[in-house]
Amino acid sequence: MTVDSTNNYAFDMIQAKLAAHGTACFAHEQTKGKGQRGKTWNAEPGANIMLSVVLNTAALQLYQQFYLSAAMALAAYECFAAYAGEETSIKWPNDIYWRDRKAGGILIETRVKSETGSFPTPVSPLPSPASQLQTANWPWAVVGIGININQTVFLPSIKNPVSLKQITGKDFNPVLLARELCSLMDKWFLLLVKREFSTILNQYNQHLYKRNETVTLKKKNVVFNCQVNGVNEKGELLTTGALQDTFSWGEVEWVLS
Repeated sequence: MTVDSTNNYAFDMIQAKLAAHGTACFAHEQTKGKGQRGKTWNAEPGANIMLSVVLNTAALQLYQQFYLSAAMALAAYECFAAYAGEETSIKWPNDIYWRDRKAGGILIETRVKSETGSFPTPVSPLPSPASQLQTANWPWAVVGIGININQTVFLPSIKNPVSLKQITGKDFNPVLLARELCSLMDKWFLLLVKREFSTILNQYNQHLYKRNETVTLKKKNVVFNCQVNGVNEKGELLTTGALQDTFSWGEVEWVLS
C-alpha cells in the first residue's frame, strides 16, 4: 500500500467509522511521511516499518499523555532491541537510538474534542493546560512509528541514521516485525490502562539515551553541556549543570556530533 501518511490514512478511517481500537495501517511507501515538530519522515519503499495504530484513549486523561508516549516508545524499543541488542536506547522524548544513531521515531496525533469542535494535534509528551483538560475529550490517538529495517542508503539530509540490516548484516521482513511491534504496543498499552505508571516511567528511564552522561543541548541560541539524570512523571528532562534543572518537550534541542 502507498499512502501520503499512515497517520493521515488512519484518521481517515476513524472519520469514516471504519477503525476500531487496535486497527493497524502498514504502508510499503509514504509520499509525505510525518516526523516530530513538523519534520518529514523519508524512507525507502518496502524496506522499513511505516506503521500507524489506532488507540481508543477514552480511559486516559490528557495529563497522562506523556505515559502514552513513554509506553509506545518502550514498545518500539523492545521490538528493535530484540534484534539490535543492548546498545539500543530511547532518546527523549521518543526516538529509538542505537549507539549514537537514529533507528526510528514516533509521532502520536489525536483528535481532541472541545467546546469549539474537533481539531488534530500532535500529542505532546507533557500535560496540557488545565483549561483544556476541563473542556476537552480525547477519544482516539493514532500512534505513528517509523523504524529503519533493511535500508542501507539514506538521504544526506538525514543525520546519523542506522538500520537493523546495518547493525546485524541480515535482511528482515518488515511486515512480520510490524506484527511483533503491534503485540508489544498492546502489551504496554494494557499496562497504561491498568495505571501502571511507575512501571512505565521506571522502564523508560532505565533505557533512556545518555542517562547519567554529559550531553550538549541547545536552548534558542545558547549551547551548553549538562548531565542527563532522567525524565519525570510530567515528561520533563531532568538535568544537572544546565541553565535550569528541567526542560519541557520542544524547549531544547540535542546537539549531536
